Amino acid sequence: MTFYKSIITINTNGRGLYDFTDQIDSQIRKWPVKDGMAFLFVQHTSASLVINENYASSARQDLEHFLNRIAPEGESWYEHTMEGKDDSPAHMRTMITPTSLTIPIDDGKLSLGTWQGIFIAEHRQQGHRRKVLLRVLAVD
Repeated sequence: MTFYKSIITINTNGRGLYDFTDQIDSQIRKWPVKDGMAFLFVQHTSASLVINENYASSARQDLEHFLNRIAPEGESWYEHTMEGKDDSPAHMRTMITPTSLTIPIDDGKLSLGTWQGIFIAEHRQQGHRRKVLLRVLAVD
């Protein structure tokens, strides 16, 4: 087995879902990986990783609306607001969405379903520079 690692940087423009499947695929193609496992981990407390439909933008919009409904901004009971009214809800959204993913690699490609894509979910109003650790364990 061989272990590969890289950091993928995603610049966001504020709250939303950002598809970065192509960046992961591109990095995996640079390595001589035929079969193995890809591990992704986002190093932030106000962003997360999501596998979801990447064909219809309406699916992305519905997920964003869902997160806004279950963790809205400006609730009077929020205490953690040092960085603004989106501070607590951003952390709540991260608590209910994953910060890591494991995806099989078969024949040198991520084994995603036809309509699946990998997104970083930015939970803050302002844009950020997010880092995602990519680790691949390849079967030799």
